[in-house]
Formats: sequence, C-alpha cells, structure tokens
Amino acid sequence: MKKLIYCIAGAAMLGLGSCNENEVPVYDVQRTSLNIWFGTEETTLDSLTYNYSYTLEEDSVTFYARVAGLPSDHDRTFTLEAVDGNIDEATGSYRTETYTIPAGEVMVECPIYFDTSKLKDANSFTVNDGHLYFRVAPNNDFVEGTEEMRELVVVLKNYLAKPDNWDTAKSPYYPLKNFFGDYSKEKYQFMIQVLGMMEFSININATVPYDEENNEVSYNYAGYMQEKMQQALIKYNATHDEPLKDASGALITF
Repeated sequence: MKKLIYCIAGAAMLGLGSCNENEVPVYDVQRTSLNIWFGTEETTLDSLTYNYSYTLEEDSVTFYARVAGLPSDHDRTFTLEAVDGNIDEATGSYRTETYTIPAGEVMVECPIYFDTSKLKDANSFTVNDGHLYFRVAPNNDFVEGTEEMRELVVVLKNYLAKPDNWDTAKSPYYPLKNFFGDYSKEKYQFMIQVLGMMEFSININATVPYDEENNEVSYNYAGYMQEKMQQALIKYNATHDEPLKDASGALITF
C-alpha cells in the first residue's frame, strides 16, 4: 500500500529539525470491486443478444470492465465464469480469456467468443432462446461490483430467415439471387460474416454505393459485393479441409 507523507506546514517556522510523518493511504487495491457491463464506455447494458446464425465460425461480443477505485502500480487480471443458464447446451461453443487491467489503468474492453461450428447440436436455440449468465470469477484482486453491474447476460439465438427479396423484387430493386445465386442458410451466414450486412436491397436507381440509412446498395456496389464474396470463398476453401457446402452437401458458389 502506497503512503503519502505530509509535513506540518509550520515546521520550518518553528525550527523543527524534521517533519512529522503521517502515513495516509492514497489507495488500497486489495480486493477492489470490479464492474462489468455491455454497451459502450458511457452507456451500460446488462444484456445483449448473440445469434449463432450470423456467422459460420467464431465471432465475439464486447464487454467493459472498470475498477471501482484508483489504478494500481501493477497489472491485475480476472476471468469470467458462466454461473447460470444453458451452460451444458452451449459448452464448447463459447470461450472467455484471462483479461488484464494494465498498471495505471482502471478500465478495459474485453471479448467473449462464440463459435457456431462448435455447437454440440446445430439445432440449439433455433426454437427457444437460450441464456448465459457471466460473473467475475473469485480471485485475490477483485470482488463483485455493484448489484447492477456484476453480471453479464447473453441471450442466445440460432435462427436466420431467408430475405423476402432473395428470389424476387419489384422495380427499381433487383433480387439478391441475381448476384449471389440460390439461397441457402449457410451461404447467407457466410455473407453476413464477410459483408457485415443482412436484409439489404439492391436499388437500380441508387446514386450512392451504399445508403446506410435505408440499407440499400447500388447495382455497381452489388457487383463489388459479389466479387468480395467470391474472393472470400476462395480463401475459405483454401484454408479449410472441406470446401464450403450447404446443409444438403452442395458446394456454395457466388
């Protein structure tokens, strides 16, 4: 524990040979509480939704952790543990890390990872939502934070609806099929993973490449997206033992 040395202001005036030494704690980092939350640095949420269907493999969600106190002069670590919810069903499909709050810092941004390919049952959470409840595992550095910021709740989903405009679309829109081929859940998952977009429209009359407000892309930008998917597919197939296929075993193409 660091100490702050105070000298009596009038000591010199009184001709004293030395200062009085009062040992006053500046901060005590032993068993400090740690608050955790989803959202942003300024906005706190205690829960969020993770949909396994939005990616074929691993993705992550972000949470924040902040010390309820002053920084330490050394790194401090903590881990999370799942304490309730659909733990057995989800085991293997999620992972956490040993997280570090560096010396001199009081807040850190951290990931929780989920991997769709490691679900024990591909049909998990397709009908009913699941839940995982995370808390800071007991350790020598931290105790639980405030009641409102001591638990993270992840709602688990695993379903994906075929976009209404995949096969047909009314003018001035093009169907997605014209650029991306026949629909399959696996193909759509891969597109969301690569493009970071879902349920978008291709507007023939669009004057900008991507209208984020309306989630519309131009004809030329759709062509660019198609090329991006083709390149991503080549990379995927080159780095996996099996080429990308849909549930029926058919090869996915763009």
